[in-house]
Amino acid sequence: MADSKPASGRKSGMTVDTALVRELAELLGETGLTEIEVEEGDRRIRLSREMIAAPAATVSVPAPAAAAPAAAAPAAAPAAPAPTDLANAVKSPMVGTVYMASDPNSPPFIAVGDKVKAGDTLLIVEAMKVMNPITAPKDGTVGEILVDNAEPVEFDQPLVILN
Repeated sequence: MADSKPASGRKSGMTVDTALVRELAELLGETGLTEIEVEEGDRRIRLSREMIAAPAATVSVPAPAAAAPAAAAPAAAPAAPAPTDLANAVKSPMVGTVYMASDPNSPPFIAVGDKVKAGDTLLIVEAMKVMNPITAPKDGTVGEILVDNAEPVEFDQPLVILN
C-alpha cells in the first residue's frame, strides 16, 4: 500500500505552492514576459509560455484607427532620419517599465541636452519588481529621449540617443 502514493505522480518531499505559481503566471501576462524562474533554497519553479502570432494581430488592430492618413504621414516623416540616430541609441536590456527618476518626487535623471559620462544613470527599467539602472555606455550628450515615464518597454527597444 505504501507504493500507491508515489504511483499517483506525487514525489515525496516536493510540495508546490499553487498560489505562487498563479501569481507568477499573472506576472507573465501583465509584463509580457515569456519566462519566469524563481529559486528559493533547493526549490526552483520555472514558468514559460509560448508566444503565438495572435498578439501581432492585436498590435495591428489599431491600424484602422489611423483612418486619418494626414496624421500618420507627418509621423512617418520624422522617422526617416531615426535609423542613423539609432546607431547611438541606448537600448533596453529587458522587458519592463521605464522610470525617468529614482522616485516620483525626484527630478529626472536626464534631460535633452544634458552631458553624461560613461556609467551615469540615464533611467531605470523595472522588471519583476527589481529596479535596474540603465547607464550611459560612453560619454556624450543626450540628443533625444525616446520613452516616457512609466511606459512599458520591450527588450532591445531604443530608449535614449547619446550623441
